[in-house]
Amino acid sequence: MRIQLAQRTEADELLGRSPLALLVGMLLDQQIPMEWAFTGPQTISERLGHDLTAEEIASFDPGEFAALLAEKPAVHRYPKAMAERVQRLAAYLVEHYDGKPENIWTDAADGKELLGRLLELPGYGKQKAQIFLALLGKQMEVQPPGWREAAGLYGEEGSLRSVADVVDADTLGRVRAAKQEAKRVATAK
Repeated sequence: MRIQLAQRTEADELLGRSPLALLVGMLLDQQIPMEWAFTGPQTISERLGHDLTAEEIASFDPGEFAALLAEKPAVHRYPKAMAERVQRLAAYLVEHYDGKPENIWTDAADGKELLGRLLELPGYGKQKAQIFLALLGKQMEVQPPGWREAAGLYGEEGSLRSVADVVDADTLGRVRAAKQEAKRVATAK
């Protein structure tokens, strides 16, 4: 699938071919610009010399993995904390899904079950899980019955609320504008 979340060709290609990279990018998407977060998996892959695997990340020495994420340019504003989260996510995937993130959604009976599985992931709260579910449905064609309902507002067709709706530079700008307006309205209250 063609993904354009990082707005960098190599990073977006990795996100499109690697479910693990997509999950890690979503995990990193907090307190930094979206493009930086979704470039993170590519940066980690470049430093490792190959695409990410859950098994390798889970078995990495925590201090060494944190140092890998902290190298300049850092993968995240908080590289040590995010390294821990990425390793917990990878360990969970190894333990529960044979290290294959796509096993989370390939046999989900419906959107509710898929949302439940995403909510169990370390580092994924309700909003992140719903956004990721919407991303799967809107851009990866993972559409079990009821996926839009389970994704809540993020699953609405034509919405511009989250990364699930970013398909190019224009939609990125429109999503950012919508988020800024929502913050302005919330602050005004």
